[in-house]
Amino acid sequence: MASTPSTYSEGSIRVLKGLEPVKQRPGMYTRTDNPLHIIQEVLDNAADEALAGFGKKIRVTLHTDGSVSVEDEGRGIPFGLHPEENAPVVELVFTRLHAGGKFDKGKGGAYSFSGGLHGVGVSVTNALSKRLEVVSYREGQAARLVFSGGDVIEPLAVAARGEGERKQGTTVRAWPDAKYFESAALPMNELVHLLRSKAVLMPGVTMQLVVEKTKETQTWQYKGGLRDYLQQTLTADPVIPMFEGEGFAEAGHDSFAEGEGASWCVAFTEDGAPVRESYVNLIPTSAGGTHDSGLRDGLFQAVKGFIELHALLPKGVKLLPEDVFARASYVLSAKVLDPQFQGQIKERLNSRDAVRLVSNYVRPALELWLNQHVDYGKKLAELAIKAAQTRQRAGQKVEKRKGSGVAVLPGKLTDCESRDLSHNEIFLVEGDSAGGSAKMGRDKECQAILPLRGKVLNTWEVERDRLFANNEIHDIAVAIGVDPHGPNDAPDLGGLRYGKVCILSDADVDGSHIQVLLLTLFFRHFPKLIEAGHVYVARPPLFRVDIPARGKKPAAKVYALDEGELHATLDKASKEGVPAEKCQVSRFKGLGEMSAEQLWDTTLNPDTRRLLPVTLGAHDFATTEARITQLMGKGEAAARRELMELHGDAVEVDI
Repeated sequence: MASTPSTYSEGSIRVLKGLEPVKQRPGMYTRTDNPLHIIQEVLDNAADEALAGFGKKIRVTLHTDGSVSVEDEGRGIPFGLHPEENAPVVELVFTRLHAGGKFDKGKGGAYSFSGGLHGVGVSVTNALSKRLEVVSYREGQAARLVFSGGDVIEPLAVAARGEGERKQGTTVRAWPDAKYFESAALPMNELVHLLRSKAVLMPGVTMQLVVEKTKETQTWQYKGGLRDYLQQTLTADPVIPMFEGEGFAEAGHDSFAEGEGASWCVAFTEDGAPVRESYVNLIPTSAGGTHDSGLRDGLFQAVKGFIELHALLPKGVKLLPEDVFARASYVLSAKVLDPQFQGQIKERLNSRDAVRLVSNYVRPALELWLNQHVDYGKKLAELAIKAAQTRQRAGQKVEKRKGSGVAVLPGKLTDCESRDLSHNEIFLVEGDSAGGSAKMGRDKECQAILPLRGKVLNTWEVERDRLFANNEIHDIAVAIGVDPHGPNDAPDLGGLRYGKVCILSDADVDGSHIQVLLLTLFFRHFPKLIEAGHVYVARPPLFRVDIPARGKKPAAKVYALDEGELHATLDKASKEGVPAEKCQVSRFKGLGEMSAEQLWDTTLNPDTRRLLPVTLGAHDFATTEARITQLMGKGEAAARRELMELHGDAVEVDI
């Protein structure tokens, strides 16, 4: 059956009227995760009245039936007929998009400074509520109007103000419609934060929250304003006293309207999560915006100027705004005559002039303050320079080379076939030639070989971010499958590819040096591998003794680990009737001289090898760390000399 072709004609064009656009696409006008923002629209209107100097108290009540009411002591929304629209003004405010008192910005306008701009505020609240009641107390009368889904269901009723009713103000009670929101519940933490911040920004105005269900009432009033609030919110103590100030344009200012400007309080801490809150005309701008950029610019220019004046910047360090801002916590309250926001929910200020507005007041104030308190200035400079140095080091960070989403195993790694972690072993072998013998002599099932070229880097004082600049260390980390970490970290050992990581170097002095360098690497940058018992040192022999046949005993090959074992072997042969001079002693110059078979017999075969587990022993971590610092630290030459002078006689020199 043929389908009916879709038609596109004049009748296909649909015009959404009134509040229909809001109901069709609520996400364009408000946050739809929960109803807090539509309640905030009502709250912002109440706060705008207080900001304009009308009313000293705002009360928010969470009713048991799920509704929320906001009461203010403002002038009350006008309820007379609008001269052009021929409808009560209060009805227009709640049913028409882009209708409100905040567009009247001229001198004498109802709201010189307000958060409202788009004019969609409470009309969105109305559209997305099952029911909304508004009562306006004004000029001795009380006017009541009831809506459902944005439509008037009880027309405007005006009565004389009853005995005991307050003189003026507006009460709005809304029942948010759950079908428009992912969750119908109001997030209490966010609501409390919102009310508390309004109290901070309007010193002297009381914000109250009443929860009918629990009969709990919370009240906020801050006389100390921004400083009190920031002090209570910080999780760490500031390194210098807080810097606070304000600046507002006077009448006749060249660039800004009368009253435009900002007040701020900034604290610098060395740790803890930074607190960063900004507001425009009391509206919280959670995503920041151009006023934040102005504060950032003002702080940076002032601190940079101070550092240059006192010649504090070390050579090679370049200061950027984020270095000054990295440890800054602040509360910023800007006043902008005609704020332009990004999106309907006003979470980010886009007004371009706000950068210059805020910066122009912050910079000179901070410059003056720093030069009056030079010690604080130097402490702040030190903090910024430290952040710059950390950033520059991070910029030089060398990442593990990756291909197709996973770390690429080093080409020189000869891997084993088994994937059984408890069974697998990797030998970090000194030199390519020894690596060749080890590859041929190993058990392919469970033994992997990674040859290392030359001496490994001394990593005792190497920043973790710079480790991978060294190819050998990069290859070791990738082959093992564990990232570098510190003693207090909790690294993911799930990627570990071998149960035993074995250091295999020559038995001579050079081999011992390589051993020490690798042990330094593991202790400093892979301590959890040692702690978990995964690191071992293989002990290859230094000598081979060929003992001729004696009596019924056939000729024998005996391997000796060191000089001590060599003497013990010769003594034993002598007791068995073979004088030492008849035994042939050969010394291995290195692992590369051993055949694959010899290497297997002496060092790789689990039944005959000597494998020493690496542990911290009786010493604690700090003691071991101090000793390795003495041995491996660049600035420890004097301590090493003293150590050698004290204990040099106890060392057998291998020449």
